[in-house]
Amino acid sequence: MQKPRIARYVKFSSNPLLNKKLPAGRSTLLMFTFALAFLALVLRAIWVQIADHDFYEQQGEIRFARSLELPAYRGRVLDRNNQILAESAPAKNLWATPQDLELSADQLASLSHILGLPATELSQKLNDKQRSFVWIDHQLSLPIAQQVAALKVKGLYFGSEYKREYPEAEYSSNIVGFTNIADKGQEGIELEFNKELSGQPGSRHVIKDRLGRVIEDIDNQVSPKNGQDIQLSIDSRIQYLAYKDLSEAVQDNKAKAGSVVVLNARTGEVLALANYPTYDPNQRQNLSGSALRNRAVTDAFELGSVMKPITMGTALELHRVTPQETINTSPGRYRFAGATISDVSDHGVLTMEGVIEKSSNIGMTVVSQKLQAQEMWSTFTKLGFGQRPDIEFPGVTPGRLRSWKTWKPIEQATMAYGYGMSSSLLQLAHAYTAFTNDGKVLPLSILKRDAAPEGTYVYSPAVAAEMRHMLWIAAGSGDRKSRLQPPSYSVGGKSGTSREAIGGAYAAGKYRASFAGIAPIEHPDVIVAVTIDAPSAGAYFGAVVAGPVFSKVVEQSLHIMNTAPDYLLSHQSAGQTSKGGNVG
Repeated sequence: MQKPRIARYVKFSSNPLLNKKLPAGRSTLLMFTFALAFLALVLRAIWVQIADHDFYEQQGEIRFARSLELPAYRGRVLDRNNQILAESAPAKNLWATPQDLELSADQLASLSHILGLPATELSQKLNDKQRSFVWIDHQLSLPIAQQVAALKVKGLYFGSEYKREYPEAEYSSNIVGFTNIADKGQEGIELEFNKELSGQPGSRHVIKDRLGRVIEDIDNQVSPKNGQDIQLSIDSRIQYLAYKDLSEAVQDNKAKAGSVVVLNARTGEVLALANYPTYDPNQRQNLSGSALRNRAVTDAFELGSVMKPITMGTALELHRVTPQETINTSPGRYRFAGATISDVSDHGVLTMEGVIEKSSNIGMTVVSQKLQAQEMWSTFTKLGFGQRPDIEFPGVTPGRLRSWKTWKPIEQATMAYGYGMSSSLLQLAHAYTAFTNDGKVLPLSILKRDAAPEGTYVYSPAVAAEMRHMLWIAAGSGDRKSRLQPPSYSVGGKSGTSREAIGGAYAAGKYRASFAGIAPIEHPDVIVAVTIDAPSAGAYFGAVVAGPVFSKVVEQSLHIMNTAPDYLLSHQSAGQTSKGGNVG
């Protein structure tokens, strides 16, 4: 039987090495050294935590704290009936940390297919291990983001943002405009009202780890202030139909471009600004070139004969002519101030109504001689020519109207029928408000109004009524066979055919066809102005090329505005009738 082991206790004092005593001075020095080191640590801790706390806290925040912007919801753009023209939808951005990325060849191919990005471009971004952060894509729709997330790629991360969407696409793009990738307005209403639409972003202060993941919040969150909605005067139904009619006319006439302006004749509100060609703001790869311009607002051109009613109204207002006064325009050519003024044919003796109806350049030259240059200039200026329209829209042109002091006699004559000055289509439509409001020109607005504004008198109510009658005659006097007359409404208007100036000289065979008018003629609700640039399919007269667009847009607009048809009542007792309308 084995004896139990007895534990032996060894005394340290029995070991000569452990039993050796240190000198008193060395022991004291050692203890003092330890105490001094501890004191230094305590003092350093006090310095870091109290004396230099702000500095070290700032350095820590620089390395790990981040201020995240909380995007504000950009306001919507609405038409007058609350139809959405632009709105923001939730979206995702995608980024990566290449140092931590684990991406197989199959995942790379799938990611390339989902995002629509070349695999080589993606690979180049993601394989740069020297970078700790790289953007991959912005404004991904939520379904696309879900497809990317389903790949379960380590090192890919999502952020939240908004994506601007435009339900009306190209129909209203020249009005609404678009935003850039940072959601800042670049054109149109998006640019003009960028501040109001943008709102104010919020903020969130957080601590992130080296992979960019949020660890904790370190301050109170500031909520974003969403942007305001902007309600336009535009009626998207009229806008769509005007665009459709215009695009067909531009294509049928093989023209360079065209524009249509529709105004509410009683309030001065812009109901439509259609242009062709245009663009789709939802397709960002095509957001460049001349198609971005709202030509109806930004482009100035010589108006031609659509200016004749304005000059005639001036002469009537100043009592220099009467409606039945006559002018002999034979033989269709007239020498004035060293130049030859021509009509398209010999119209013989014309009344003032006949001058407008036949669009006689000779007749208007004679009328201009009865006026002083300052008088013509004053009326043109009151109607807004030569001045930037007071409308909330970027890039609006003032046109060109030189001071009357510099006018030569021949220039005064040509300005009487629309040459020697330039204007946008919007300015032309604006001027015609003086014919629809008892002689008062109305201020324009692209924002919806609650009430009609006060206008400024340019003509007397009697002259305005006389000019409406002349415009009715010029548009065919209610002849239902006229290409200018819509089926259900009486209209009045004037065509214009101007030659295009290129390099300071008029180019042979280059014309601009225009038409401006009002309807219904007795109590107008709408003003429509049309211009088609450089038609090349054979026809180029304003009444032939632009007139049919005017007729269609008038008919459709008045139906949408619930205006009662009046063609059975239109000047049935009027003494004069005309079958052809003007061709100038």
